[in-house]
Amino acid sequence: MPKMLHTGQVIIDLVMAVEALPQIGGDVLAQSASFEAGGGFNVMAAAARNGLPVVYLGRHGNGRFGDLARQAMNAEGIRIGIDQPAERDTGICVALTDASAERSFISYIGAEGEVTKPELNSIAAEAGDYVYVSGYSLLHSGKAQALLDWTLALPKTINVVFDPGPLVESPDSPMMQALLPRIDVWTSNSVEALRFTGAPDIETALDRLTVHLPQEVLMVVRDGPQGCWIHQRGERQHVPGFKVQAVDSNGAGDAHAGVFVAGLAQGLTAHEAARRANAAAALAVTRWGPATSPGTAEVDALIRESAVY
Repeated sequence: MPKMLHTGQVIIDLVMAVEALPQIGGDVLAQSASFEAGGGFNVMAAAARNGLPVVYLGRHGNGRFGDLARQAMNAEGIRIGIDQPAERDTGICVALTDASAERSFISYIGAEGEVTKPELNSIAAEAGDYVYVSGYSLLHSGKAQALLDWTLALPKTINVVFDPGPLVESPDSPMMQALLPRIDVWTSNSVEALRFTGAPDIETALDRLTVHLPQEVLMVVRDGPQGCWIHQRGERQHVPGFKVQAVDSNGAGDAHAGVFVAGLAQGLTAHEAARRANAAAALAVTRWGPATSPGTAEVDALIRESAVY
């Protein structure tokens, strides 16, 4: 079976629930607080819980946060591709979720912000595998060029999945211009797609993305509770979401991305994979925390229940 090689960043989230964010200079009391593995871990955990073997091809630190990251990955059965911890510790992110279920982040980059080409070659990518590239990685000077060179050297039999994230805002940088022709699967939320293309709506964004991406690329753009849109070879489809009561949107997009790739790797059509991903994201927002993706059985159950009604 194919595997996912995730080249992004595993960090540790300090997750806090608040009624509202404080004003500048203000102070609020959190209703809860906990340290959780986050960042790229969320996508990997979602994929692993839904039957896809996963390898983490990023650095992990030497310290308390690196220990937490490794423990979390080991607990999910995620293989750590780069064996030796870095000299510095893993980075952290303060993730604040308010009463509307919206979240805000403040991040500090640690060991995961660097990597070398030999480290990326620690695990061989094989035909049919999915290499997951995060837009966050392209912003780290100690990682971006090595990752780009390694990705561009991959055989075409390996699928490159690109998640731009919220900080990659246009296709115009030299690094993006080099990467775009190699992408096989694009996964983002609607805000990211609109910002990247300058489009006023999702359908226009999908049209504009086709200008930058290869002809055969599979695009999936999440649209919150409404589900997602998929687009490939000129055909576009809206895949409806599932109605739930959201309490925390943190990690929902990651759950969607991980389950979507898992579905593709298992031979599902794009529509089937997107429906499963929508179900996973819907269940994820009903739970507190970043890595809240359900496993295969829970996704199956929600899809069955929705078919009854």
